[in-house]
Amino acid sequence: MEFDLNWILLGLPLAFGLGWLASRLDLRQLKLENRQTPKAYFKGLNYLLNEQQDKAIDAFIEAVQHDPDTSELHFALGNLFRRRGEYERAVRVHQHLLSRADLTQTDRDRAQHALALDYLKAGLLDRAEDALGKLEGTAYQNQAHLALLSIYERSRDWAKASTVAKKLNATEQGSFQGRLAHYLCEQAAALDDLQHSQEVMDLLQQAIAVAPLAARAHIALARMYERTQQSALAYATLESLATQIPSALPLIAKQLVGLSQTLHCSAQAQALLQKSYAQAPSLDVLNALVLLTNNQPALASALYAQHLEREPSLVAATQWIANEKFEHEEFHPQVQRALERAAKPLQRYRCAACGFEATQHFWQCPGCQAWDSYPTRRVEEL
Repeated sequence: MEFDLNWILLGLPLAFGLGWLASRLDLRQLKLENRQTPKAYFKGLNYLLNEQQDKAIDAFIEAVQHDPDTSELHFALGNLFRRRGEYERAVRVHQHLLSRADLTQTDRDRAQHALALDYLKAGLLDRAEDALGKLEGTAYQNQAHLALLSIYERSRDWAKASTVAKKLNATEQGSFQGRLAHYLCEQAAALDDLQHSQEVMDLLQQAIAVAPLAARAHIALARMYERTQQSALAYATLESLATQIPSALPLIAKQLVGLSQTLHCSAQAQALLQKSYAQAPSLDVLNALVLLTNNQPALASALYAQHLEREPSLVAATQWIANEKFEHEEFHPQVQRALERAAKPLQRYRCAACGFEATQHFWQCPGCQAWDSYPTRRVEEL
């Protein structure tokens, strides 16, 4: 059987045509996919800018389905899930990214950081701590340290918090000396004063060495001296604090007066309080000066009246009325109770960071956990 060359001549154009058609179809499909992916992605961005997070998530899921290898889409989707509080879905997205072998080291570190944030937002502190620990030596190291510091503060693990704060202090993230002093004070506060008095005082002295201008450690140390019958040391500590940090005097004025009366040096304390009051009138300093009058209503009334001449104060007015005699004295108790009730909210302390109010001064706000956010002056004086 002879082979007919005519068939070859006829088949070549046909094969060429089929090949060209196949290439065109593949090219058209590729262009279609390239057009679809950006379109879904930008649609998601548009929804996100318009705060339509449900539609944005749907658009990003569609984009990921078209191109499952695009890491940026996964990051966008994971962040959206976290913002919506869908932490389990966010964790799955970021775990999927970490499982990919083709992921660059930069994206792997980014995914590890995002996973740690998922756990942190979900309240899974042990998993968050483990995930953050894997970021040591990466570009996210400082951010990881700040997050770890937050975890250790929330769990009140002051020893670990101190270790992390020292690392941050060695970087350009700002000074953490004040926090280190607070952590030492917290460790001291956790110990029994009587059974571990020397250890408590050692911790407080370390805190003063770390942050000499931090008032808390000085105040706590003075209280320890007073509890261990070392009144002279307690008074000297408070006097030194009042000289170094005059703004702290309202917090220690009452204790200073009590110690001065024990040590029979009331005139010295009075001079210190009067000097402070003349520079910056304070209700707590004023009340301490009243204590030095030894319960003499006339002298106390005169001090409150002088304060009212300088500063309009409902609290001072309430105290002045308490020391005065009136024509209808039978109504005095009722009027006094009404005024004290009205003045009570004005005697609170208010956090400068979140506005949380409390009847006592806090070194760390119970509301927002900020350190040193409470002014030493009360609400009425702000």
